[in-house]
Amino acid sequence: MSTFSSTDHTPRAFTLSDFDFDLPADLIAQHPAPERSSSRLLDGRKQPPVDRIFRELPSLLQAGDLLVFNDTQVIKARLFGSKDSGGQVEALVERVLPGTQEVWAHLRASKSPKPGSTVHFGDHASTKGFDAEVLGRCGPDGGLFHLRFPSDPLQLLASHGHVPLPPYITHEDSSEDERRYQTVFAKHPGAVAAPTAALHFDEQVLAALKVQGVNSASVTLHVGAGTFQPVRVDNIAEHKMHSEWFEVPQATVDAITQTKIQGGRVLAVGTTTLRALESAACAGELQAGSRDTDIFITPGFEFRVVDKLLTNFHLPKSTLMMLVSAFAGYDNVMALYQHAIHQRYRFFSYGDAMLLERSTGR
Repeated sequence: MSTFSSTDHTPRAFTLSDFDFDLPADLIAQHPAPERSSSRLLDGRKQPPVDRIFRELPSLLQAGDLLVFNDTQVIKARLFGSKDSGGQVEALVERVLPGTQEVWAHLRASKSPKPGSTVHFGDHASTKGFDAEVLGRCGPDGGLFHLRFPSDPLQLLASHGHVPLPPYITHEDSSEDERRYQTVFAKHPGAVAAPTAALHFDEQVLAALKVQGVNSASVTLHVGAGTFQPVRVDNIAEHKMHSEWFEVPQATVDAITQTKIQGGRVLAVGTTTLRALESAACAGELQAGSRDTDIFITPGFEFRVVDKLLTNFHLPKSTLMMLVSAFAGYDNVMALYQHAIHQRYRFFSYGDAMLLERSTGR
């Protein structure tokens, strides 16, 4: 694939190594900030960047701007159990199939369970739990397992599941994680990872935004475990993107249209919100509706909806590093990351945030 450098306007072919950087391990946040809005905020809209606190965000926006949130709710998607043979099983539910008792899940076991077999899920120290029937393999590449639960999967997960913390958070989930790995406006259950840029918002910040005259709208994108999937090919054009379900309501389309007409700016709260909005505009105009998306945003992508992006700091060589580089300019983003490392910002899901402006260069 090729894109353009912001300096010489000649085609530039990006490879995986272009999105790598050295990150000290102690900058990977293992716990959230004491208060949601006490996180740091790197204002990267102009150079040089400005180091701020997240609760300053309302003062950085103007009346008539529109914040679009992802109102998905993280489910307790991680389950521990055993096979009839006694072998241990760990499951991560990727998707609850609407209107059924069935789910798609990642399973880790010494030997994969066969179709027709049973897996017993429950806490390690308890005999209480439930049995799930293995229906077979599923998913785009057959990498998931199709399971049937005995009753409503969301209720069973709420009773027996664990918070699906990302792989780089090393502690077991706790009551703190149940509260803080969830946004204050989470509404529609289905995500197995949090829309992390939205974790910084609390009721005080939301109230200040309203006083400032900043409007809000929402989309729903159920974040999948594929968001942590590493890119394993040097030619990033060969990477197969994971698929996630999203919905953009007509009310949000109307709010965005009105904002643009009145000269306001659309700020996507998080990369998941941006992916939903730009997916819904792939045909040219923003359209309401719901479907799956496997959109892969890399430098050279033409953004149609989002003007500003609020985002956390992402993993080296990740698809999200490619997305933010496409949005705010590769050289600019890499410089911001070096600034963040030097100033010891906290990285990843429980880390700090960054405010970006869409690059006008190609």
